[in-house]
Amino acid sequence: MSPAILRKPEVTRRTGLSAATIRRLELAGKFPKRLLLSAQAVGWDEREVAAWIDSRAAARESGWGA
Repeated sequence: MSPAILRKPEVTRRTGLSAATIRRLELAGKFPKRLLLSAQAVGWDEREVAAWIDSRAAARESGWGA
């Protein structure tokens, strides 16, 4: 089964991050890379975004940012 593709509004809703922050993290290699869907549309692999969110929760559990 193919992964779902999330568009920007859904990614910002799920992560709680602004589009600008997502872009900064993406360029720094700290967020999943966008997929080019067409000349003017991008999206993100739902599995990769979910894994990123899970990694933030795991970091919290290990004391990151404490």
